[in-house]
Amino acid sequence: MTASALIEQFLDAVWVEQGLSENTLSAYSSDLRIYADWLAGKDMLVVDRGDISGFLANRYQDGIGSRSAARILSSLRRFYGYYIRENKITKDPTALIESPHVGRLLPTPLSEHDVELLLDAPEITNLQGCRDKAMIEMLYATGLRVSELVGLKFSQISFRMGVVKITGKGNKERLVPVGEEAMSSLEIYIAQARGVLLGNQQSDYLFVTNRADGMTRQAFWHIIKRHAKKAGINKEISPHTLRHAFATHLLNHGADLRVVQLLLGHSDLSTTQIYTHIARERLKELHTKFHPRG
Repeated sequence: MTASALIEQFLDAVWVEQGLSENTLSAYSSDLRIYADWLAGKDMLVVDRGDISGFLANRYQDGIGSRSAARILSSLRRFYGYYIRENKITKDPTALIESPHVGRLLPTPLSEHDVELLLDAPEITNLQGCRDKAMIEMLYATGLRVSELVGLKFSQISFRMGVVKITGKGNKERLVPVGEEAMSSLEIYIAQARGVLLGNQQSDYLFVTNRADGMTRQAFWHIIKRHAKKAGINKEISPHTLRHAFATHLLNHGADLRVVQLLLGHSDLSTTQIYTHIARERLKELHTKFHPRG
């Protein structure tokens, strides 16, 4: 079986068995195809530890960091683990490879004041600004992943109940409250801008471009950067920064960690616990600033 066929069989299997997201499958596919090219025709199922180490060393020489190396090794482990279960190989060539040490990255802090500046940056008197305002409001109000935001369709919004139904990682569904401010911006966008952006075309997607296409993650990333610059926010910012802000600000105002976990769509509470560190640091800053003996 060719390398391409082995990779496709693996991707089809993990998609069916585990319901992985498109982003995860895309990462697996990219890592494995680069690996297959590096093997230069050698059978992917007839490799040893030296091949894996050599490939990782080559990737380090290309300038990847520890986090990327850990992801690549994870892709290879999943790949060979699958073919062990399929009885195509008997030994895992990644078994004795030590995982790179990856420190947990804390998100860039974004204050509530910064968020207000960002939300006020779009010019709602023009079509794109009206749409951008609705998207940023929605992202901060719900804490959605950017892929979930740009993929939103009308059928997922309940205007009467003020909630959005999301199918996240692992095909798990969750209901997330939208909030009055975000819902108001969304209704204005739909009433005043969306139809004009679409022209005579139709789309199931809630947020569309001036070419009547669905919004992409990359396009929205540029939108966020542009409005942050306009708002004078001198920090590294991305759509994911607002997801972090959503969680951190909820915790700062007393929300229960498990509630935040459900809203974010995290399957494991430990993933959400990173935000408790940020919330504690914020409380320390406030104590130091305002307490007479801080």
